[in-house]
Amino acid sequence: LLSKVNHLFSHCVNELIYKAVSPNGDSVLYDAAGAGNPDCINILLHHGANPNIPNLSSQLPIHRAAFEGHYLALRILIPITTRRALRLSGQSPVHSAADGGHAQCLELLLQKGSDANALLAPHMSENYGDMRKSPLYFAVSNGDATCTEILLKMGAKPDLDPLHCLLVAVRSGRYMIVKLLLAAEADVNCYFTVVNDTVFPTALQYCLNDEVMLRLLLNNGYDAERLFDNSKICP
Repeated sequence: LLSKVNHLFSHCVNELIYKAVSPNGDSVLYDAAGAGNPDCINILLHHGANPNIPNLSSQLPIHRAAFEGHYLALRILIPITTRRALRLSGQSPVHSAADGGHAQCLELLLQKGSDANALLAPHMSENYGDMRKSPLYFAVSNGDATCTEILLKMGAKPDLDPLHCLLVAVRSGRYMIVKLLLAAEADVNCYFTVVNDTVFPTALQYCLNDEVMLRLLLNNGYDAERLFDNSKICP
């Protein structure tokens, strides 16, 4: 009898794995990763669930676990998710952990070899109006100083996005994040080239009414003289 019960259980699990897919392409394993139960994930994997099949949004189970902050689920999925699957998905789980604001998951991914400077593929970046690319941008735009510091300590570069992370932090009045970025040698004189046809320093535009922020920038090498140099204007 026990043998028959086990066989029936195995058959039901297999049916769920291969046939139960939601309209947006979410697999049972993807949903289990979102729930974060390691036992359920292990059962599904034991019965043949594939961690390298994305949903219709190109999301893999590892992305879901990282975004939701499920550390134990992430530990299971990291070694069995292929680089090819991640490359085809167009984004790193580091993006997901940074976006979700989960420092522990972010540290785990970076310790296991994920790239702090992984960039969104163009087709993923285009989904955002600011054309963001880096995991650091997600952390900075969320005002998350902890994840920002983790990424910078692991070598994240602050100037990889069209709208520089420093400008995002200045605009939002995030003093701690601005200090972290400046300490990591972010370009204090950067500007947003996508919308600017001159070199008018955008950082100044963002903090004209914030004396504390303005002093912070000036004390870290902000070039105020360029405001009055007509030769700096692009044709």
